[in-house]
Amino acid sequence: MKPRTGQDRAITSRWRPATQAVRAGTARSAWGETSEAIFLTSGYAYDCAADAAARFAGEQEGMTYSRLQNPTVEMLEQRIALMDGAEAARCTASGMAAMTAALLCQLVAGDHVVAGRALFGSCRWLTDTLLPRFGIETTTIDARDPDLWKAAIRPETRAFFFETPANPTMDIVDLQAVCDLARDRGIVSVVDNAFATAALQRPLEYGADIVAYSATKMMDGQGRVLAGAVCGTEKFILETLLPFTRNTGPTLSPFNAWVVLKGLETLDLRIRRQSENALAVGRFLETRVPRILHPGLASHPQHNLATAQMEACGPIFSFFVDGGRTQAHGLLDALELIDISNNIGDSRSLMTHPTSTTHSGVSEEARAEMGVEEGMLRINVGLEDPRDLIEDLDCALRAVGL
Repeated sequence: MKPRTGQDRAITSRWRPATQAVRAGTARSAWGETSEAIFLTSGYAYDCAADAAARFAGEQEGMTYSRLQNPTVEMLEQRIALMDGAEAARCTASGMAAMTAALLCQLVAGDHVVAGRALFGSCRWLTDTLLPRFGIETTTIDARDPDLWKAAIRPETRAFFFETPANPTMDIVDLQAVCDLARDRGIVSVVDNAFATAALQRPLEYGADIVAYSATKMMDGQGRVLAGAVCGTEKFILETLLPFTRNTGPTLSPFNAWVVLKGLETLDLRIRRQSENALAVGRFLETRVPRILHPGLASHPQHNLATAQMEACGPIFSFFVDGGRTQAHGLLDALELIDISNNIGDSRSLMTHPTSTTHSGVSEEARAEMGVEEGMLRINVGLEDPRDLIEDLDCALRAVGL
C-alpha cells in the first residue's frame, strides 16, 4: 500500500493549513479507503493477555478504550494540531468541554486566573462561578489593553484566558503583547480561537501556550454536531490534559469526529467566502444602524490590529439598534431568509439577540461590563448570495423603523 503520508509529520508539517485541513492525519485501513473510516467501537480486543497488560502499561502501541483513543478521533486530533502548528491536540465532546478541561486540568485551589471580560456566556460562567467554587480566583479585565493584563498579575496567577475576536463584542486582543507578557511571567496563556480557527489566525505563532476550540462552529460549519479541541505541547496534552479527560470523560464520539473531519475539508473555502460576504453585509449595515462592531471595517477601533494578526476577519459581527430588546426582537421576527439561532460558524446566515440567549445566564452587571446591551444583535453571515441577505435585512430594518 502507498505510504500513509497523512500520518508522516515530517511531510504534513510542511503543508499549508488549507492542505492540512484536507489530508493531515489521514490513516487508511487495509481497505485503502479515500474517505476516513468511522470506527464505531467502544473497546478493542487483544491477541493475548500480555498484550492487554503491555498496552495499559504504555509499553505497547495500540488502542485500549475509546474514552482514551479512537482511530477516527485520533485522525481529527492530528489534523487540528497540524493546522494550528501544535505538537498535539485532544478532542472533546463540545467546545465548552474543551474550555473547561483546558483550565481545570492545570489549576488548583489558591491559583489565580486573569480573564478577558468579553467571553462567550458559558465561559464567563466558568470564570465567574465554577472556578471560585474550587478556590480559584478570577480577575476579569478589558483584554484589549495589555497594561491591564500586567496590572492584574499576582504571585499566584497561573493562567491568562481570553477570546479573540470576542463573542459577541468583537474585541480584539493583541496576541503578541499578551502572550509575551504571560511567557515572561511564567503564566500559561489559553486562547479561545473558535471565531477564527487556524485558517485565519494561529495564536501559537504569537506565543500562546494553549489554543481551545468549539469545533461545533467553523470546523464543522454546517450545524450538525458538537465537538471541541485543545491544542498545545505534547507534554501538556499527554501529562496534564490527558489524565483529566481520561478520568472525567468529556469524550468526542467517533461519528462526530468524522463529521468534523469532513467539515475541515471545506473550511478554508467556507471561512474566506463567508468573510467576504460578511464584509459586504457589514458595509450595508454600517449605513443603516447606529453602531456596528466588525473588525474588518475601518470603523472598528481595533481594525488595524485585527487585519495584522488575522488573514480575514471572519463571518461573525455585531451591531446595535437604539430601541433595546423590543426593537431587536422585532427586527429578528421580521427576517425571512436569515434564521433566528444562537449558533455561529454555520454555512447558513444566523442572527441572535445575545442578552436574551447566549448571555442570558450572565449577570446584568457582567453584561454591562462586557458591553452586551439590550440593543445588540449578533449575526453569522453564511454562504448565501450577500445581495439576498442585504435585501432581507433591508426589509427587516424598515419593518422596525430603521
